[in-house]
Amino acid sequence: MTHIPFNRSAWIGNEFEYVHQTIENGHTSGNGPFSKKVEDLISLEIGCSRTLLTTSCTHALEMSALLLQLQPGDEVIVPSFTFVSTASAFMLHGARPVFVDVQPDTLNINPDQVTAAITPRTRAICLVHYGGVGAQMELLMPLATKHGLMIIEDNAHGLFGKYKGKYLGTFGDLATQSFHETKNIACGEGGALIINDKSLVERAEILREKGTDRSKFLRGQIDKYTWVDVGSSWVQSDILAAILFGQLERRDEIYRRRMAIYDRYDRELASWASANRVRTPFVPTGCEHTAHVFHLRFERGEQRDRFIDHLAKHGVNAVFHYQPLHLSAVGQQLGGRVGQFPVTEHAGDCLVRLSLFSSMTADQQTRVIEAVTSFFP
Repeated sequence: MTHIPFNRSAWIGNEFEYVHQTIENGHTSGNGPFSKKVEDLISLEIGCSRTLLTTSCTHALEMSALLLQLQPGDEVIVPSFTFVSTASAFMLHGARPVFVDVQPDTLNINPDQVTAAITPRTRAICLVHYGGVGAQMELLMPLATKHGLMIIEDNAHGLFGKYKGKYLGTFGDLATQSFHETKNIACGEGGALIINDKSLVERAEILREKGTDRSKFLRGQIDKYTWVDVGSSWVQSDILAAILFGQLERRDEIYRRRMAIYDRYDRELASWASANRVRTPFVPTGCEHTAHVFHLRFERGEQRDRFIDHLAKHGVNAVFHYQPLHLSAVGQQLGGRVGQFPVTEHAGDCLVRLSLFSSMTADQQTRVIEAVTSFFP
């Protein structure tokens, strides 16, 4: 019996050819021709001021923290149901992450809890578009404006998704993208900082270039570059950018395949899920999601754990997702306690993700569906 993985990167375009071109032309470091192509393509497609490729989404979040010019005691509101980088990036640069719960339908940040968490020390809201389903931006944006807060969109799941006709990643002052191998568009490791506030572009370029004004030098705006600010080496290799460009050229095909797989799960698991009181993803009206995650939520954690074991016996790899950050070792040091955020805690215990990758065959998906529907909680 052939094992069906949770995820598998699919190389369906000119990725190998472009990598070869990069090696042949001798520019394998950052800021090469493929980096420019990728940055220009994303900026033009979604309509942002600037896209900067980075070594990871985590590093893009760290750049966001530096652009906020955080001071000790400053607070950044983040969902507890997210990857650790969403919080640790700000903590690394002096801020205190303030956790809030998510909504039970979409698992996106709860605007009411954000409102309650704002204090005079709050500097920003960092939200996540979970699974590529847009958060309630029509509530969050006025809230940020009212209190003078910046918004950072952790859009690791949501590239090319839309909320009420507007691209995810273009609402806030800044947004971050991930191109990790588990993402829809991938190059193994990598990320991007999306800049919507033009006033932040120049400093973001400096931060990414080790604190130097080298970007201006490369554009011929100055005759030499020098050290002008803090920063680090967050420029992505043009080899990885070459892979990304090959993926982005075929983005419509990649997303079409993923959506077909997602829709089949949604259609063929509906009766089983309803009969067994298992929740499937909810996509509100006005959201154009990215088919990044198809998850199931059981009523109890022991059901989820037995389900994962059941699928493993059928040669199918299913995995849980985020564990509540407020209950982590660091989260508890910050005051997190059991029962504080019940939706997050339930998702951490009871959510499981099904295999979903663009090269998944119909036969593979049939096996997954048959394994799922043969389980009785």
